[in-house]
Amino acid sequence: MKFLLSVLILAAVSASSLRAQTPGRNPGLADYEELLAAEPQSVASGPELTLDEAERIALAANPEIALAARRLAAAEAHIPVAGALDDPVAMYRGWGVPLAQPWNFNDAQNMFSVSQALPGAGKRALRTSLARSDVDVAQAQLDEVRLQVRVAVRKAFDNLLLAGQELRIHDEHVRIARQAIEAARIKYAVGKVSQQDILKAQVALTALEEHMIRFDRDADVARARLNTLLGRDAAAPLTARGRFTVLGPLPALPVLEQAALASRPDLVAARDSAQRSHQEQALAKKAFTPDFTVAGGYMLMQPTARMRNGYMIEGSMSLPWLNRRRNDAAIAEATARSTEQDAELAELRNAARGQIGEALAEAQAAQRFALLYHDKLLPQAEATLQSSVIAYENDRTDFLDLLDSQMTVIDTDLAWAQAVENFNARLADLELATGATLDQPQATAPEVKP
Repeated sequence: MKFLLSVLILAAVSASSLRAQTPGRNPGLADYEELLAAEPQSVASGPELTLDEAERIALAANPEIALAARRLAAAEAHIPVAGALDDPVAMYRGWGVPLAQPWNFNDAQNMFSVSQALPGAGKRALRTSLARSDVDVAQAQLDEVRLQVRVAVRKAFDNLLLAGQELRIHDEHVRIARQAIEAARIKYAVGKVSQQDILKAQVALTALEEHMIRFDRDADVARARLNTLLGRDAAAPLTARGRFTVLGPLPALPVLEQAALASRPDLVAARDSAQRSHQEQALAKKAFTPDFTVAGGYMLMQPTARMRNGYMIEGSMSLPWLNRRRNDAAIAEATARSTEQDAELAELRNAARGQIGEALAEAQAAQRFALLYHDKLLPQAEATLQSSVIAYENDRTDFLDLLDSQMTVIDTDLAWAQAVENFNARLADLELATGATLDQPQATAPEVKP
């Protein structure tokens, strides 16, 4: 590329000796003059964020994470409630109030008592254990939301980074294309190339402007998505700061599967839900353990009674054996739910293995594409362009061949950036399927070249 620039600059310098002989500029090149005078496009301004900074802001300010955190707090607050006793019950009872004198409580037997229900042995402990299981499930769901947000932030950040890189590549190649057209115009002035070639070059330069529509759209969409994930106004200015790289060898499938079984949030939540269903089953089996109620109170007897003051002690017990049909049905229902949760956990684990396998295959293919562009296609395209420049300066090829070589380099540069961004997206999908960050050594892959 440096060689190309030096050749084109020398050609532009030689133009000063020809301008005195150049006839008036052809009216058909007016649009071309306007294109040459246009300023390069610039990347949108705004505060710069690295990927780590964006992830940190999202984990602290994302509304979806905040909602999941409040659900966890609500589950934690329920633990002391689940194992607590029912409220005591205060009671007044008036016995023997005369119907002829319903206000005459002096002739009645007045009783004041307080009672307390006592669940059967082990029931309170199981209810507390169920509440703690709800906390574990809520924690796993919070971890899952955090993972999903982090992956979404990474994809949006990479999209914004790609859009900025595409703009820089576009601006640089527009400058190079202008210099190439200027050099061709010098040859046109002395009759070495036709006006048709110049006009075709103008069309090619104009076609570069078509890229800007897509690049601007991609940048705006990625910026709005990233701002939303960060809990900010979607239209707030923002610029991604970083570089595209390709990781070294990806982990093997068995390693990823083992990591998923240990740390993937939805599998952890399903496992906790299965454990909770077994605790519900154990609590249902406690249905045949009787519950008790104890009460004590003060009794004010009628004035005619030999002893005016007294007290009362009362105890009651449920009889679950007399309602066996209902309790057996409740146990059967809890057992069915338990087996359903076990089956759901097995299905999720099997689906996770498939998702990991697919994501790994996609990531490996994307990595090979990126390395292919970097190691082979980019050097080959640049070598072809350099050869075309030399041949063009020595009148051994025409301008359109030079233009084709230039466009090939542009397309390859953009394809390289898109290939690396696609690899990063597939890597994020693999992390989502695994539920763990893949911290691998980075391979030698320099920043995307403008």
